[in-house]
Amino acid sequence: MSFPTGLRALAHRDFRLFWSGQLVSLVGTWMQSVGQAWLVLQLTDSPFRLGLVSTLQFLPILLFSLVTGAVADRLPKRRLILGTQAALALQALTLAALVFTGHVRYWHVAVLAFLYGCGNVLDMPARQSFVVELAGREDLVNAIALNSAAFNTARIVGPAAAGLLIARVGVAPAFLLNGLSFLVVIGALLAVRAEGRPRPRPPGTVLAEAGAGVRYALATPRVAMVLGLVFVVSLCVFNFNVFVPLFARDALGAGATEFGFLMSAVGFGAVTGALALATLGGRRPPLAAIVTAAAIACAGLLALAPVDRFAAALPLLFVAGFGGIIAMASCNTTLQLGAPDELRGRVMGLYALMFGGSTPIGSFLVGSLAEVAGVRAALAAAGATGLVALAAISLWWRRRAPQT
Repeated sequence: MSFPTGLRALAHRDFRLFWSGQLVSLVGTWMQSVGQAWLVLQLTDSPFRLGLVSTLQFLPILLFSLVTGAVADRLPKRRLILGTQAALALQALTLAALVFTGHVRYWHVAVLAFLYGCGNVLDMPARQSFVVELAGREDLVNAIALNSAAFNTARIVGPAAAGLLIARVGVAPAFLLNGLSFLVVIGALLAVRAEGRPRPRPPGTVLAEAGAGVRYALATPRVAMVLGLVFVVSLCVFNFNVFVPLFARDALGAGATEFGFLMSAVGFGAVTGALALATLGGRRPPLAAIVTAAAIACAGLLALAPVDRFAAALPLLFVAGFGGIIAMASCNTTLQLGAPDELRGRVMGLYALMFGGSTPIGSFLVGSLAEVAGVRAALAAAGATGLVALAAISLWWRRRAPQT
Protein backbone atom coordinates (compact mmCIF):
# COMPACT_ATOMS: atom_id res chain seq x y z
CA MET A 1 0.00 0.00 0.00
CA SER A 2 1.47 3.37 -1.04
CA PHE A 3 0.95 6.70 0.72
CA PRO A 4 2.00 10.30 -0.04
CA THR A 5 5.40 11.37 1.31
CA GLY A 6 3.86 13.20 4.25
CA LEU A 7 2.00 10.02 5.31
CA ARG A 8 4.57 7.38 4.43
CA ALA A 9 4.80 5.93 7.96
CA LEU A 10 1.23 4.68 7.43
CA ALA A 11 2.60 2.24 4.85
CA HIS A 12 3.75 0.13 7.82
CA ARG A 13 0.81 -2.13 8.73
CA ASP A 14 1.45 -2.20 12.48
CA PHE A 15 1.89 1.55 12.73
CA ARG A 16 -1.25 2.12 10.64
CA LEU A 17 -3.32 -0.07 12.97
CA PHE A 18 -1.91 1.49 16.12
CA TRP A 19 -2.25 5.04 14.78
CA SER A 20 -5.88 4.52 13.75
CA GLY A 21 -6.82 3.09 17.13
CA GLN A 22 -5.06 5.91 18.94
CA LEU A 23 -6.86 8.52 16.87
CA VAL A 24 -10.28 7.24 18.01
CA SER A 25 -9.18 6.82 21.62
CA LEU A 26 -7.62 10.27 21.80
CA VAL A 27 -10.89 11.92 20.78
CA GLY A 28 -12.44 10.30 23.84
CA THR A 29 -9.49 11.36 26.01
CA TRP A 30 -9.93 15.00 25.02
CA MET A 31 -13.68 14.77 25.63
CA GLN A 32 -12.93 13.55 29.15
CA SER A 33 -10.34 16.29 29.66
CA VAL A 34 -12.88 19.01 28.86
CA GLY A 35 -15.59 17.25 30.88
CA GLN A 36 -13.34 16.88 33.90
CA ALA A 37 -12.33 20.55 33.91
CA TRP A 38 -15.94 21.70 33.58
CA LEU A 39 -17.10 19.23 36.25
CA VAL A 40 -14.54 20.55 38.75
CA LEU A 41 -15.68 24.12 38.15
CA GLN A 42 -19.31 23.02 38.60
CA LEU A 43 -18.51 21.22 41.86
CA THR A 44 -16.16 23.77 43.42
CA ASP A 45 -16.12 27.07 41.46
CA SER A 46 -12.42 27.20 42.40
CA PRO A 47 -9.47 27.88 40.07
CA PHE A 48 -7.14 26.52 42.76
CA ARG A 49 -8.98 23.19 42.95
CA LEU A 50 -9.03 22.95 39.17
CA GLY A 51 -5.26 23.39 39.14
CA LEU A 52 -4.94 20.85 41.97
CA VAL A 53 -6.78 18.15 40.00
CA SER A 54 -4.45 18.69 37.05
CA THR A 55 -1.50 18.54 39.46
CA LEU A 56 -2.70 15.22 40.87
CA GLN A 57 -3.25 13.81 37.38
CA PHE A 58 0.35 14.47 36.39
CA LEU A 59 1.99 13.90 39.79
CA PRO A 60 2.72 10.18 39.12
CA ILE A 61 4.70 11.21 36.04
CA LEU A 62 6.81 13.51 38.20
CA LEU A 63 7.35 10.77 40.80
CA PHE A 64 7.74 7.60 38.76
CA SER A 65 8.82 8.39 35.16
CA LEU A 66 12.46 7.42 35.67
CA VAL A 67 11.48 4.00 36.99
CA THR A 68 8.73 3.34 34.42
CA GLY A 69 11.14 4.25 31.62
CA ALA A 70 13.39 1.44 32.82
CA VAL A 71 10.37 -0.89 33.08
CA ALA A 72 9.53 -0.11 29.44
CA ASP A 73 13.02 -1.29 28.46
CA ARG A 74 12.51 -4.54 30.38
CA LEU A 75 9.03 -5.72 29.27
CA PRO A 76 7.31 -6.44 25.92
CA LYS A 77 5.89 -3.05 25.05
CA ARG A 78 2.72 -4.24 23.31
CA ARG A 79 1.54 -6.20 26.35
CA LEU A 80 2.45 -3.36 28.69
CA ILE A 81 0.43 -0.86 26.62
CA LEU A 82 -2.54 -3.26 26.49
CA GLY A 83 -2.57 -3.32 30.30
CA THR A 84 -2.34 0.44 30.68
CA GLN A 85 -5.08 1.09 28.11
CA ALA A 86 -7.42 -1.31 29.93
CA ALA A 87 -6.71 0.47 33.23
CA LEU A 88 -7.41 3.88 31.70
CA ALA A 89 -10.71 2.60 30.28
CA LEU A 90 -11.75 1.43 33.75
CA GLN A 91 -10.92 4.85 35.21
CA ALA A 92 -13.12 6.65 32.66
CA LEU A 93 -16.05 4.26 33.13
CA THR A 94 -15.86 4.64 36.91
CA LEU A 95 -16.03 8.43 36.60
CA ALA A 96 -18.97 8.12 34.19
CA ALA A 97 -20.84 5.89 36.65
CA LEU A 98 -20.30 8.35 39.53
CA VAL A 99 -21.63 11.26 37.49
CA PHE A 100 -24.59 9.35 36.00
CA THR A 101 -25.71 8.23 39.48
CA GLY A 102 -25.29 11.69 41.00
CA HIS A 103 -22.81 10.50 43.62
CA VAL A 104 -19.74 12.32 42.26
CA ARG A 105 -17.82 14.54 44.67
CA TYR A 106 -14.70 16.60 44.20
CA TRP A 107 -12.55 14.06 46.03
CA HIS A 108 -13.71 11.34 43.62
CA VAL A 109 -12.49 13.41 40.68
CA ALA A 110 -9.18 14.11 42.43
CA VAL A 111 -8.50 10.45 43.29
CA LEU A 112 -9.47 9.23 39.83
CA ALA A 113 -7.26 11.90 38.23
CA PHE A 114 -4.33 10.56 40.28
CA LEU A 115 -5.13 6.98 39.22
CA TYR A 116 -5.28 8.12 35.59
CA GLY A 117 -1.78 9.53 36.04
CA CYS A 118 -0.58 6.20 37.47
CA GLY A 119 -1.74 4.41 34.32
CA ASN A 120 -0.36 7.11 32.07
CA VAL A 121 3.11 7.07 33.64
CA LEU A 122 3.52 3.44 32.55
CA ASP A 123 1.89 4.03 29.19
CA MET A 124 3.87 7.06 28.00
CA PRO A 125 7.45 5.72 27.78
CA ALA A 126 6.28 2.35 26.47
CA ARG A 127 4.07 3.91 23.79
CA GLN A 128 6.63 6.52 22.75
CA SER A 129 9.49 4.02 22.44
CA PHE A 130 7.24 1.47 20.66
CA VAL A 131 6.83 3.79 17.66
CA VAL A 132 10.27 3.03 16.22
CA GLU A 133 9.42 -0.69 16.18
CA LEU A 134 6.11 -0.04 14.44
CA ALA A 135 7.39 2.33 11.74
CA GLY A 136 11.16 1.75 11.57
CA ARG A 137 13.94 4.26 12.17
CA GLU A 138 13.86 5.55 8.59
CA ASP A 139 10.25 6.73 8.98
CA LEU A 140 10.47 7.72 12.66
CA VAL A 141 10.29 11.49 12.07
CA ASN A 142 7.17 11.08 9.96
CA ALA A 143 5.62 8.64 12.45
CA ILE A 144 6.13 11.02 15.38
CA ALA A 145 4.69 13.90 13.36
CA LEU A 146 1.65 11.79 12.44
CA ASN A 147 1.19 10.79 16.08
CA SER A 148 1.24 14.49 16.97
CA ALA A 149 -1.26 15.19 14.19
CA ALA A 150 -3.57 12.45 15.53
CA PHE A 151 -3.23 13.76 19.09
CA ASN A 152 -4.11 17.27 18.01
CA THR A 153 -6.83 16.31 15.54
CA ALA A 154 -8.42 14.73 18.58
CA ARG A 155 -7.76 17.98 20.44
CA ILE A 156 -9.93 19.74 17.82
CA VAL A 157 -12.73 17.19 17.59
CA GLY A 158 -12.88 16.08 21.23
CA PRO A 159 -13.24 19.46 22.97
CA ALA A 160 -15.71 20.80 20.38
CA ALA A 161 -17.85 17.66 20.67
CA ALA A 162 -17.57 17.69 24.46
CA GLY A 163 -18.52 21.36 24.66
CA LEU A 164 -21.67 20.80 22.62
CA LEU A 165 -22.49 17.61 24.55
CA ILE A 166 -21.98 19.19 27.97
CA ALA A 167 -24.11 22.20 27.05
CA ARG A 168 -27.01 19.92 26.10
CA VAL A 169 -26.89 16.79 28.28
CA GLY A 170 -24.12 17.28 30.88
CA VAL A 171 -20.63 15.89 31.47
CA ALA A 172 -21.36 12.19 32.10
CA PRO A 173 -21.56 11.09 28.40
CA ALA A 174 -18.07 12.54 27.78
CA PHE A 175 -16.62 10.13 30.34
CA LEU A 176 -18.64 7.18 29.04
CA LEU A 177 -17.60 7.74 25.43
CA ASN A 178 -13.96 7.99 26.49
CA GLY A 179 -14.16 4.66 28.32
CA LEU A 180 -15.72 2.99 25.27
CA SER A 181 -13.14 4.52 22.91
CA PHE A 182 -10.37 2.52 24.58
CA LEU A 183 -11.92 -0.64 23.17
CA VAL A 184 -10.85 0.50 19.69
CA VAL A 185 -7.19 0.97 20.58
CA ILE A 186 -7.16 -2.31 22.55
CA GLY A 187 -8.52 -4.07 19.46
CA ALA A 188 -5.83 -2.46 17.31
CA LEU A 189 -3.09 -3.56 19.72
CA LEU A 190 -4.36 -7.13 19.66
CA ALA A 191 -3.98 -7.08 15.84
CA VAL A 192 -0.44 -5.61 15.90
CA ARG A 193 2.29 -8.17 15.19
CA ALA A 194 5.27 -6.36 16.73
CA GLU A 195 5.79 -7.27 20.38
CA GLY A 196 8.38 -4.64 21.26
CA ARG A 197 10.54 -7.19 23.02
CA PRO A 198 13.26 -5.83 25.33
CA ARG A 199 16.84 -5.56 24.05
CA PRO A 200 19.57 -7.68 25.64
CA ARG A 201 21.14 -5.84 28.58
CA PRO A 202 23.55 -6.57 31.41
CA PRO A 203 21.95 -7.73 34.67
CA GLY A 204 20.94 -5.00 37.09
CA THR A 205 18.10 -3.57 39.13
CA VAL A 206 15.42 -1.24 37.76
CA LEU A 207 16.85 1.64 39.81
CA ALA A 208 20.37 1.01 38.47
CA GLU A 209 19.04 1.01 34.91
CA ALA A 210 17.11 4.21 35.56
CA GLY A 211 20.34 5.77 36.83
CA ALA A 212 22.13 4.74 33.62
CA GLY A 213 19.51 6.63 31.63
CA VAL A 214 20.01 9.76 33.71
CA ARG A 215 23.80 9.56 33.35
CA TYR A 216 23.46 9.23 29.58
CA ALA A 217 21.26 12.32 29.42
CA LEU A 218 23.55 14.43 31.60
CA ALA A 219 26.64 13.38 29.64
CA THR A 220 25.07 14.26 26.26
CA PRO A 221 24.70 18.06 25.94
CA ARG A 222 22.19 17.93 23.07
CA VAL A 223 19.95 15.58 25.05
CA ALA A 224 20.28 17.76 28.16
CA MET A 225 19.31 20.89 26.18
CA VAL A 226 16.34 19.22 24.51
CA LEU A 227 15.05 17.95 27.85
CA GLY A 228 15.41 21.48 29.22
CA LEU A 229 13.31 22.81 26.33
CA VAL A 230 10.66 20.16 26.99
CA PHE A 231 10.53 21.21 30.64
CA VAL A 232 10.10 24.91 29.85
CA VAL A 233 7.40 24.42 27.20
CA SER A 234 5.47 21.98 29.35
CA LEU A 235 5.73 24.16 32.47
CA CYS A 236 4.75 27.42 30.79
CA VAL A 237 2.61 26.48 27.78
CA PHE A 238 0.92 23.11 28.19
CA ASN A 239 -1.48 24.02 30.97
CA PHE A 240 -4.40 24.50 28.59
CA ASN A 241 -6.68 22.36 30.77
CA VAL A 242 -6.33 24.91 33.57
CA PHE A 243 -6.14 28.32 31.96
CA VAL A 244 -8.47 27.85 28.97
CA PRO A 245 -11.61 27.02 31.04
CA LEU A 246 -10.73 29.85 33.44
CA PHE A 247 -10.12 32.25 30.55
CA ALA A 248 -13.38 31.21 28.88
CA ARG A 249 -15.45 31.68 32.02
CA ASP A 250 -13.75 34.54 33.87
CA ALA A 251 -12.18 36.66 31.12
CA LEU A 252 -14.70 36.14 28.31
CA GLY A 253 -17.84 35.26 30.25
CA ALA A 254 -18.32 32.26 27.93
CA GLY A 255 -20.05 28.92 28.47
CA ALA A 256 -19.22 25.27 27.77
CA THR A 257 -19.74 25.52 24.00
CA GLU A 258 -17.30 28.44 23.61
CA PHE A 259 -14.84 26.70 25.94
CA GLY A 260 -14.88 23.65 23.68
CA PHE A 261 -14.14 25.77 20.62
CA LEU A 262 -11.30 27.58 22.40
CA MET A 263 -9.70 24.22 23.20
CA SER A 264 -10.25 23.19 19.58
CA ALA A 265 -8.38 26.29 18.40
CA VAL A 266 -5.34 25.05 20.33
CA GLY A 267 -5.74 21.67 18.67
CA PHE A 268 -6.15 23.11 15.18
CA GLY A 269 -2.92 25.05 15.58
CA ALA A 270 -1.17 21.94 16.83
CA VAL A 271 -2.40 19.80 13.91
CA THR A 272 -1.15 22.43 11.48
CA GLY A 273 2.23 22.39 13.17
CA ALA A 274 2.40 18.59 13.23
CA LEU A 275 1.56 18.31 9.52
CA ALA A 276 4.22 20.92 8.72
CA LEU A 277 6.71 18.82 10.68
CA ALA A 278 5.68 15.69 8.76
CA THR A 279 7.12 17.18 5.57
CA LEU A 280 10.66 17.19 7.00
CA GLY A 281 11.29 13.63 5.87
CA GLY A 282 13.92 11.83 7.94
CA ARG A 283 15.76 14.98 8.95
CA ARG A 284 16.31 15.90 12.57
CA PRO A 285 14.84 19.36 13.31
CA PRO A 286 17.49 22.07 13.97
CA LEU A 287 17.75 23.20 17.57
CA ALA A 288 17.25 26.83 16.52
CA ALA A 289 13.90 25.91 14.95
CA ILE A 290 12.79 24.17 18.16
CA VAL A 291 13.66 27.22 20.27
CA THR A 292 11.88 29.53 17.83
CA ALA A 293 8.71 27.40 17.90
CA ALA A 294 8.75 27.37 21.70
CA ALA A 295 9.16 31.16 21.77
CA ILE A 296 6.19 31.57 19.42
CA ALA A 297 4.03 29.50 21.79
CA CYS A 298 5.07 31.56 24.83
CA ALA A 299 4.50 34.82 22.96
CA GLY A 300 1.01 33.62 22.01
CA LEU A 301 0.11 33.19 25.70
CA LEU A 302 1.55 36.58 26.59
CA ALA A 303 -0.52 38.23 23.85
CA LEU A 304 -3.65 36.37 24.97
CA ALA A 305 -3.60 37.81 28.51
CA PRO A 306 -5.29 41.20 27.75
CA VAL A 307 -7.76 39.86 25.14
CA ASP A 308 -11.45 40.35 25.95
CA ARG A 309 -13.13 39.06 22.77
CA PHE A 310 -13.82 35.44 21.83
CA ALA A 311 -12.93 36.02 18.15
CA ALA A 312 -9.55 37.50 19.08
CA ALA A 313 -8.71 34.67 21.48
CA LEU A 314 -9.09 31.94 18.84
CA PRO A 315 -6.10 32.88 16.62
CA LEU A 316 -3.83 33.41 19.63
CA LEU A 317 -4.65 29.96 20.99
CA PHE A 318 -4.02 28.63 17.47
CA VAL A 319 -0.53 30.21 17.60
CA ALA A 320 0.17 28.75 21.05
CA GLY A 321 -0.86 25.28 19.85
CA PHE A 322 1.12 25.61 16.60
CA GLY A 323 4.38 26.63 18.26
CA GLY A 324 3.97 24.29 21.20
CA ILE A 325 3.47 21.11 19.19
CA ILE A 326 6.31 21.85 16.76
CA ALA A 327 8.61 22.32 19.75
CA MET A 328 7.46 19.19 21.60
CA ALA A 329 7.31 16.85 18.57
CA SER A 330 10.72 18.07 17.42
CA CYS A 331 12.16 17.38 20.87
CA ASN A 332 10.63 13.89 20.81
CA THR A 333 12.14 13.19 17.38
CA THR A 334 15.57 14.49 18.40
CA LEU A 335 15.65 12.28 21.49
CA GLN A 336 14.44 9.11 19.73
CA LEU A 337 16.82 9.46 16.79
CA GLY A 338 19.78 10.03 19.10
CA ALA A 339 19.02 7.42 21.77
CA PRO A 340 20.66 3.97 21.65
CA ASP A 341 18.06 1.22 21.19
CA GLU A 342 18.71 -0.29 24.61
CA LEU A 343 18.19 3.09 26.32
CA ARG A 344 15.21 4.37 24.33
CA GLY A 345 12.59 3.53 26.96
CA ARG A 346 14.60 5.31 29.64
CA VAL A 347 15.21 8.35 27.46
CA MET A 348 11.49 8.55 26.74
CA GLY A 349 10.89 8.15 30.47
CA LEU A 350 12.98 11.29 30.94
CA TYR A 351 10.96 12.96 28.19
CA ALA A 352 7.77 11.97 30.04
CA LEU A 353 9.25 13.32 33.27
CA MET A 354 10.07 16.69 31.73
CA PHE A 355 6.81 16.87 29.76
CA GLY A 356 4.26 15.43 32.16
CA GLY A 357 6.23 15.86 35.36
CA SER A 358 6.47 19.62 35.05
CA THR A 359 2.73 19.90 34.42
CA PRO A 360 1.80 19.41 38.12
CA ILE A 361 4.07 22.32 38.98
CA GLY A 362 2.75 24.50 36.17
CA SER A 363 -0.88 23.59 36.86
CA PHE A 364 -0.50 24.34 40.56
CA LEU A 365 1.20 27.68 39.87
CA VAL A 366 -1.32 28.70 37.20
CA GLY A 367 -4.28 27.72 39.37
CA SER A 368 -2.85 29.43 42.46
CA LEU A 369 -1.97 32.65 40.64
CA ALA A 370 -5.35 32.72 38.90
CA GLU A 371 -7.05 32.30 42.28
CA VAL A 372 -5.18 35.29 43.72
CA ALA A 373 -4.63 37.65 40.77
CA GLY A 374 -6.90 36.36 37.99
CA VAL A 375 -6.36 34.27 34.88
CA ARG A 376 -4.98 37.21 32.87
CA ALA A 377 -2.08 37.60 35.30
CA ALA A 378 -1.46 33.85 35.20
CA LEU A 379 -1.29 33.86 31.39
CA ALA A 380 1.06 36.84 31.30
CA ALA A 381 3.33 35.27 33.91
CA ALA A 382 3.47 31.94 32.06
CA GLY A 383 4.30 33.53 28.70
CA ALA A 384 6.94 35.89 30.08
CA THR A 385 8.59 33.19 32.22
CA GLY A 386 8.81 30.89 29.21
CA LEU A 387 10.50 33.53 27.06
CA VAL A 388 13.06 34.32 29.77
CA ALA A 389 13.80 30.61 30.33
CA LEU A 390 14.23 29.97 26.59
CA ALA A 391 16.69 32.86 26.36
CA ALA A 392 18.69 31.39 29.26
CA ILE A 393 18.81 27.91 27.68
CA SER A 394 19.88 29.38 24.32
CA LEU A 395 22.68 31.32 26.02
CA TRP A 396 23.88 28.15 27.78
CA TRP A 397 23.89 26.26 24.48
CA ARG A 398 25.88 28.96 22.67
CA ARG A 399 28.54 28.80 25.33
CA ARG A 400 28.53 24.99 25.38
CA ALA A 401 28.19 24.27 21.63
CA PRO A 402 31.81 25.04 20.65
CA GLN A 403 32.93 22.42 23.19
CA THR A 404 30.62 19.66 21.81
